[in-house]
Amino acid sequence: MPKVRTNRTQYPDGWELIEPTLRELDAKMKEAETDPHDGKRKCETLWPIFKVSHQRSRYIFDLHYKKNEISKELFEFCLDQGYGDKNLIAKWKKPGYERLCCLRCMQTRDHNFGTTCVCRVPQNLKDEQAVECVHCGCKGCASGD
Repeated sequence: MPKVRTNRTQYPDGWELIEPTLRELDAKMKEAETDPHDGKRKCETLWPIFKVSHQRSRYIFDLHYKKNEISKELFEFCLDQGYGDKNLIAKWKKPGYERLCCLRCMQTRDHNFGTTCVCRVPQNLKDEQAVECVHCGCKGCASGD
Protein backbone atom coordinates (compact mmCIF):
# COMPACT_ATOMS: atom_id res chain seq x y z
CA MET A 1 0.00 0.00 0.00
CA PRO A 2 1.46 3.44 -0.94
CA LYS A 3 2.29 6.02 1.66
CA VAL A 4 -0.23 8.77 2.13
CA ARG A 5 1.37 12.19 1.84
CA THR A 6 0.20 14.83 4.22
CA ASN A 7 0.91 18.52 4.10
CA ARG A 8 2.15 18.90 7.63
CA THR A 9 4.94 21.40 7.60
CA GLN A 10 6.69 21.91 10.89
CA TYR A 11 6.89 25.65 11.42
CA PRO A 12 9.79 26.93 13.55
CA ASP A 13 9.34 29.05 16.65
CA GLY A 14 8.36 32.63 15.85
CA TRP A 15 6.45 31.78 12.68
CA GLU A 16 3.19 33.06 14.14
CA LEU A 17 4.77 36.52 14.52
CA ILE A 18 5.66 36.95 10.85
CA GLU A 19 2.92 34.86 9.23
CA PRO A 20 0.30 37.65 8.93
CA THR A 21 2.70 39.96 7.12
CA LEU A 22 3.88 37.21 4.79
CA ARG A 23 0.28 36.23 4.02
CA GLU A 24 -0.53 39.87 3.26
CA LEU A 25 2.46 40.08 0.92
CA ASP A 26 1.34 36.83 -0.75
CA ALA A 27 -2.06 38.40 -1.38
CA LYS A 28 -0.34 41.45 -2.88
CA MET A 29 1.71 39.15 -5.10
CA LYS A 30 -1.40 37.35 -6.37
CA GLU A 31 -3.04 40.70 -7.06
CA ALA A 32 0.05 41.89 -8.95
CA GLU A 33 0.12 38.70 -11.00
CA THR A 34 -3.53 38.96 -12.02
CA ASP A 35 -3.53 42.73 -12.54
CA PRO A 36 -4.49 43.66 -16.12
CA HIS A 37 -1.72 45.22 -18.14
CA ASP A 38 -3.80 47.18 -20.61
CA GLY A 39 -2.09 50.39 -21.69
CA LYS A 40 1.25 49.51 -20.12
CA ARG A 41 4.51 49.09 -21.94
CA LYS A 42 5.76 45.53 -22.27
CA CYS A 43 8.49 46.05 -19.68
CA GLU A 44 6.09 47.66 -17.16
CA THR A 45 3.94 44.56 -16.72
CA LEU A 46 6.44 42.84 -14.41
CA TRP A 47 7.31 45.86 -12.26
CA PRO A 48 4.64 45.24 -9.57
CA ILE A 49 5.81 41.64 -9.22
CA PHE A 50 9.42 42.74 -8.76
CA LYS A 51 8.28 45.30 -6.19
CA VAL A 52 6.37 42.79 -4.04
CA SER A 53 9.18 40.23 -4.30
CA HIS A 54 11.64 42.88 -3.12
CA GLN A 55 9.33 43.80 -0.20
CA ARG A 56 9.09 40.18 0.96
CA SER A 57 12.84 39.62 0.77
CA ARG A 58 13.60 42.93 2.49
CA TYR A 59 11.10 42.15 5.28
CA ILE A 60 12.80 38.83 6.05
CA PHE A 61 16.28 40.34 5.73
CA ASP A 62 15.50 43.21 8.10
CA LEU A 63 13.94 40.93 10.70
CA HIS A 64 16.97 38.67 10.79
CA TYR A 65 19.98 40.91 10.16
CA LYS A 66 18.89 44.40 11.23
CA LYS A 67 16.43 43.84 14.09
CA ASN A 68 17.47 40.31 15.19
CA GLU A 69 13.82 39.41 15.84
CA ILE A 70 13.78 36.02 14.13
CA SER A 71 16.11 33.07 14.57
CA LYS A 72 18.45 31.68 11.93
CA GLU A 73 16.26 28.58 11.78
CA LEU A 74 13.17 30.64 10.93
CA PHE A 75 15.16 32.73 8.46
CA GLU A 76 16.38 29.61 6.64
CA PHE A 77 12.86 28.17 6.71
CA CYS A 78 11.47 31.30 5.04
CA LEU A 79 14.11 31.15 2.33
CA ASP A 80 13.54 27.44 1.75
CA GLN A 81 9.78 28.00 1.44
CA GLY A 82 10.33 30.72 -1.18
CA TYR A 83 9.33 33.75 0.88
CA GLY A 84 12.61 35.51 0.07
CA ASP A 85 15.23 35.56 -2.68
CA LYS A 86 18.41 33.92 -1.37
CA ASN A 87 20.69 35.45 -3.98
CA LEU A 88 19.35 38.98 -3.52
CA ILE A 89 19.70 38.75 0.26
CA ALA A 90 23.27 37.47 -0.18
CA LYS A 91 24.06 40.58 -2.25
CA TRP A 92 22.50 42.89 0.37
CA LYS A 93 25.07 41.66 2.89
CA LYS A 94 27.96 42.88 0.70
CA PRO A 95 29.15 46.49 0.85
CA GLY A 96 27.88 48.64 -2.00
CA TYR A 97 24.81 46.49 -2.62
CA GLU A 98 22.77 47.32 0.50
CA ARG A 99 19.93 48.89 -1.51
CA LEU A 100 20.01 46.68 -4.62
CA CYS A 101 16.54 46.41 -6.17
CA CYS A 102 16.95 43.23 -8.24
CA LEU A 103 19.69 40.99 -9.56
CA ARG A 104 19.01 41.86 -13.21
CA CYS A 105 20.28 45.40 -12.59
CA MET A 106 23.77 44.01 -11.90
CA GLN A 107 24.04 41.69 -14.87
CA THR A 108 26.17 43.28 -17.56
CA ARG A 109 24.83 41.12 -20.39
CA ASP A 110 21.38 42.73 -20.13
CA HIS A 111 22.60 46.31 -20.61
CA ASN A 112 24.18 48.45 -23.28
CA PHE A 113 27.96 48.65 -23.45
CA GLY A 114 28.41 45.80 -20.94
CA THR A 115 27.74 47.95 -17.87
CA THR A 116 25.24 47.82 -15.02
CA CYS A 117 21.77 49.39 -14.96
CA VAL A 118 21.13 53.13 -14.85
CA CYS A 119 19.49 52.77 -11.43
CA ARG A 120 22.87 51.71 -10.00
CA VAL A 121 24.34 55.17 -10.78
CA PRO A 122 24.32 57.50 -7.73
CA GLN A 123 21.88 60.41 -7.86
CA ASN A 124 24.60 63.06 -7.71
CA LEU A 125 26.16 61.70 -10.93
CA LYS A 126 22.89 61.64 -12.89
CA ASP A 127 21.39 64.47 -14.89
CA GLU A 128 18.31 66.26 -13.58
CA GLN A 129 15.82 64.10 -15.49
CA ALA A 130 14.31 61.12 -13.69
CA VAL A 131 15.27 57.75 -15.19
CA GLU A 132 13.66 54.40 -14.37
CA CYS A 133 15.14 50.97 -14.77
CA VAL A 134 13.65 49.06 -17.69
CA HIS A 135 13.75 45.74 -15.82
CA CYS A 136 12.13 46.60 -12.48
CA GLY A 137 11.06 50.25 -12.54
CA CYS A 138 13.57 51.32 -9.91
CA LYS A 139 14.53 55.01 -9.87
CA GLY A 140 17.81 54.51 -8.04
CA CYS A 141 19.24 51.82 -5.79
CA ALA A 142 22.89 52.89 -5.62
CA SER A 143 24.27 52.80 -2.09
CA GLY A 144 26.22 56.01 -2.52
CA ASP A 145 23.16 58.31 -2.67
